[in-house]
Amino acid sequence: MQTTTLPSPRDYTPGAGMPGDRRACIAALQAFRDLKRTYLHVLEGAPGADWLRRLVDQSEEPVDLWLLRAPAFALLEGVSVDQRGRRQLLRRGLDTMFPELDIQESGSFVNG
Repeated sequence: MQTTTLPSPRDYTPGAGMPGDRRACIAALQAFRDLKRTYLHVLEGAPGADWLRRLVDQSEEPVDLWLLRAPAFALLEGVSVDQRGRRQLLRRGLDTMFPELDIQESGSFVNG
């Protein structure tokens, strides 16, 4: 006889959401944490970035990081290979978290 594993009743209690909903929430939380780490990495060693690193570290929602994109890009201005690489890394991170928006160099966006 074949036995299948079914979700327990607590998985369907009000407010608990469906198992797929919880997986989506976990994935969104992981994406947020990854973007936060990306911000902290690209701002590491950037002159005058200590205040921005503190704001990133204190962020609690993806929108907090979205609002910090313009100051981050401003701190990463320049033509050096390192600065361009950091901007590209930040753009990729933002694109992962906010795929429906086209991030411009200035930190502004265009609906795409």
